[in-house]
Amino acid sequence: MSISLSYYPFQLQFTHPFTVSGNSRTNTPIIIIQLEFEGVTGYGECTMPPYLGESQETVINFLNGIDLKQFDSPFEIDSLLHYIDELQEDNNAAKAGFDIALHDLICKLKATTVANYYNTPRSDKQSSFTIGIDMPAKMVEKTIDAMELGFKVLKVKLGSDNDQEIMKRILEVWNGPFSIDANQGWKTKESALDFVHYLKDEGASFVEQPFSKDDLSMSAWLTERSPLPIIADESCKRLFDIDRIASSFHGINVKLMKSTGLREAYQMIGEARKRKMKVVTGCMAESSCAVTAMANFASLADWVDLDGPFLITNDPFDGVQLIDGKLKIPEINGIGVARKV
Repeated sequence: MSISLSYYPFQLQFTHPFTVSGNSRTNTPIIIIQLEFEGVTGYGECTMPPYLGESQETVINFLNGIDLKQFDSPFEIDSLLHYIDELQEDNNAAKAGFDIALHDLICKLKATTVANYYNTPRSDKQSSFTIGIDMPAKMVEKTIDAMELGFKVLKVKLGSDNDQEIMKRILEVWNGPFSIDANQGWKTKESALDFVHYLKDEGASFVEQPFSKDDLSMSAWLTERSPLPIIADESCKRLFDIDRIASSFHGINVKLMKSTGLREAYQMIGEARKRKMKVVTGCMAESSCAVTAMANFASLADWVDLDGPFLITNDPFDGVQLIDGKLKIPEINGIGVARKV
């Protein structure tokens, strides 16, 4: 019996328009992948935010080029994922969706969880809730929404012309832990450093991707002087990027859609730890499928930013839940999700 692959497109709808430095959208296209073997189905998700340069069309083209007849079983995970990675360059989200589905399938067949498969504790950790860029009053409204949902940690997207006003307004209603994601939006080193000192005084935990992903010199300058950890996001996608960016940042944000999936995400976390770098486990605008998969590695992170399912209105999966501000993965095998009927 061979492994069978199927997929279908889906649109995740946001509760609020989601805006970061550079773009705004009300939905995110995804592809849901199904891998079946011996009557068991594994689920995966490919999510395509604009900056990744992928689309439903490119993912479908990639998936149509996969030939699984050469593999006798899904347990040939190293060979399978090597084959998938070598099919084409880039296509990281497409590769991630396949990887997630393969892990879900293997762990279901082994009657275990992804966390157990990697000998990692499945611990309940607090996740931040993302506040996308908007008018200050709207961002305050979103902050209150986060509090009502039960989140106890905030991530604020900045990189606009009124960052100081935004933070002043948000901090009038929020007094818990928070971090900042500038999404490459800051322009000058000196003003960034001044603002980071202000954020430190206000209780921020870290700052993510302050400058353009390609300008490592500016990030290195800020990292050397910053009182807060400076974390790479867009500057670091895959394992081989870590060596290139390690001297410019204090840590990395590991995301499945960048890393090509769970296998490489786990390796990236391990490599970062060897270098004594900080780790954020993050997500794109994803459903419970990909987010619950990554939540299996939450115990390995310094900070967790896995809020995707709580930003959308039409999650096609039941998965990770928020209980007292912490992420709780259902006690089921695989990545921890079930398809909704």
